[in-house]
Amino acid sequence: MKKLVCGLTAAAMLCSSIAFAAGAQYNVNATLTPDVNVSIDGSVRTFYNAQGQEVFPIIYNGSTYLPIRAIGEIMNKNVNWDNTTKTASIGGTRVTSSVVGTPNNLAQRTGITMTCCPDYTIVIDGTARTFSDVNGNAVQPMNYNGSIYLPLRAIGEIMGKSVTWNAATQTATLSSSSQSSGEVTDFDTSNQNTPVTPTNPVTPTNPVTPTNPVTPTNPVTPTNPTTPTGNITLEQAKQIALNHAGKTASQVQFVKAYQEWDDGIQQYEVEFIVVSNNVVYEYDYEISMNGNIISYDYDAEGYAPSTGNPSTGVNVAITADQAKQIAIARVSGATTANIYEFKLDRDDGRYKYEGKIIYGTWEYDFEIDANTGAITDWERESIYD
Repeated sequence: MKKLVCGLTAAAMLCSSIAFAAGAQYNVNATLTPDVNVSIDGSVRTFYNAQGQEVFPIIYNGSTYLPIRAIGEIMNKNVNWDNTTKTASIGGTRVTSSVVGTPNNLAQRTGITMTCCPDYTIVIDGTARTFSDVNGNAVQPMNYNGSIYLPLRAIGEIMGKSVTWNAATQTATLSSSSQSSGEVTDFDTSNQNTPVTPTNPVTPTNPVTPTNPVTPTNPVTPTNPTTPTGNITLEQAKQIALNHAGKTASQVQFVKAYQEWDDGIQQYEVEFIVVSNNVVYEYDYEISMNGNIISYDYDAEGYAPSTGNPSTGVNVAITADQAKQIAIARVSGATTANIYEFKLDRDDGRYKYEGKIIYGTWEYDFEIDANTGAITDWERESIYD
């Protein structure tokens, strides 16, 4: 992904021991992306603002942005906003409970306008921080609908986690190793009217030494450890599906695996295929957050094998692998890992391969004659269109 470069130059000055970034706010065009998943330490997370509304990742200049108040909640740190100094502070043990929000299942990817805010200061555990992209260029906080956003790389720095991006599943992974009015409304506490230091909120009378609370009888050796009672990770959901199908990871090709909402309930959607004797078998699973299989389906349609002749009785001169190489040769730097929705199809009595390449900020749709290898259709468009 491209990394954000904010065009204004920031100058530093000291005021009340806090560094402020000078510069006027300005608006930029971005994309709201409810279809982007964010996985933190193996768990796909849903974000809510302080008012209980679901907030989504935002893509700007090829970089994914996340709301810092929700990140502070995940870190169990309080997020305070001081409107006088335009300072957002993340630190200390949370003094407010986590927000219980309402999922927005109707949200769709759409273009938005958000505000670049060079005048905002981000303070982490008492230290004013600045952030930069991989090239060392400064990046600034953004404001959208009252929530302050920072790019994934900056969020990774705050959380002390590495950041990776999977274009196939539209998933950003952080692991250990309408136009904004300009007003910030997404915070836990505020310096505007009420002091931020409550009377000894984190030192109650002997709160962390109850009578033997952490030594229950055999708590970590349940009778059936493969049936979890709490939320499972995506990898555990995939393994549950494999066990049910009687397959191993090396025998299958995962088509999709992600967390989703269905009728207001979170669950995992897992789909994989198995190729045997030129026949492709497709397995679909819906798995609850506690590891129960809600539903599953098994059939032999919808996909073509990724190598060799695609199906029994089909005589084509160009293999799937050859077709993929023909396609990626048209896009400098792309590899077969950038090819999606690839399949063999029959049209007007002729077989053709079709699929798409997603590389950089562009999507290429192609069709290749399965007997001659000729590219019969080629279209390119921006992924932001």
